[in-house]
Amino acid sequence: MKVIKVGTRKSKLAMTQTQQLVDQLKKLHPERDFVLVPYTTKGDRLTHVSLQEIGGKGVFVKEIERALLAGEIDMAVHSLKDMPAKLAEGCALGAISQREDVRDCLIFRQAGQTLADLPKGALIGTSSIRRQVQLQAQRPDLTFKPLRGNIDTRIKKLEEGEYDAIVLAMAGLKRLGWLDQSHLHIQPLETSLCLPAISQGALAVECREEDEELRSLLATVQDEKTAAEVEVERAVLAQMNADCTFPIAAFAQKNGQDYQLEAMLAKEDGQCVFVILQGQDGQQLAEQAVRQLADKGAVGMPWLKK
Repeated sequence: MKVIKVGTRKSKLAMTQTQQLVDQLKKLHPERDFVLVPYTTKGDRLTHVSLQEIGGKGVFVKEIERALLAGEIDMAVHSLKDMPAKLAEGCALGAISQREDVRDCLIFRQAGQTLADLPKGALIGTSSIRRQVQLQAQRPDLTFKPLRGNIDTRIKKLEEGEYDAIVLAMAGLKRLGWLDQSHLHIQPLETSLCLPAISQGALAVECREEDEELRSLLATVQDEKTAAEVEVERAVLAQMNADCTFPIAAFAQKNGQDYQLEAMLAKEDGQCVFVILQGQDGQQLAEQAVRQLADKGAVGMPWLKK
C-alpha cells in the first residue's frame, strides 16, 4: 500500500503539530502509512528579517506547495494563519482540524506580573504589528522590539533578559507542552484584550485538488465548526487582499446557525479600529466587516497596497 508523504516545515512546533494530526489520521485509518517530509521555507531561513520586508504572503507555505504540485509529497500540514487567502492553483484544503486555544499570551521574565502592572516602558518582544497595536492601546507606555525564531529560542531570549515579556500564541505553547512547565509566568490575553490572528489555533491539511481518494480520507479529521468559523475569518482576509503580516485580526464564533464576527484593523497611526457583527451569512458578514472598517477609516492603509 502506498505510503502517504506529509510535507511540513522543519521547526519543532511544525513537526510536532503535523505528527499530532497524522496520529489522528492513523487512529482512524490504521491500514495507511504516513511519513513526514520536512522543508525549510523562505520564512524559516530569513529569521533576521521581518516578515513585512520578506513579503508576507505564503512565505511559510510556497516551497511546500511547489513540492505538493510536483508530486514530491501527497499532503501538507500548515498553521492555517500562515496560509494566504488564495491557495496555489491546483491545491485544495483537504481538512481543517479542531481548533486549539485561539488566544495570545504574555510570558513574563519575572513572576507575579500582568499586562496591567508591568513597569513603565517595559520592553515587549513581538514582531507582530497586530499584537503590538492592541497592547499599546492598553499600555501606550510599553516599548516593543522585534522577536522572531522558534518558540524555544524566543523563551530563551526572554529568560536571558533581552525582554521583560514576550507575546506568543497559546496554541503553539500547548502543542509543545510548554503550558505544563510551571516555571513559565504566563498571562493568557482574552480576546477582548487582544483579538487573535485570522485562523489562529487552526491546522489545515493541504492536498492536490485532483486527489479525490486522499481528500476523502482527510475529510475524516475535518472539524465542521472550526472550518465554518475560519472560512468567515479568511473571507475578511480575502476581501482586504491581506496576509498574516498585516495589523489585522478577525475572530468568528458559530452558535447554531448564527455567527458572531469580531474584526480589527489598525490605522496608520496605530489606532485600533474594531467592528462586531452578527448574522447567519458568513460571507456577507465578512464583506460588511470590511465595509465598516473602511467607513471608520481603517482600510486603504499603506500595508494594504501590496
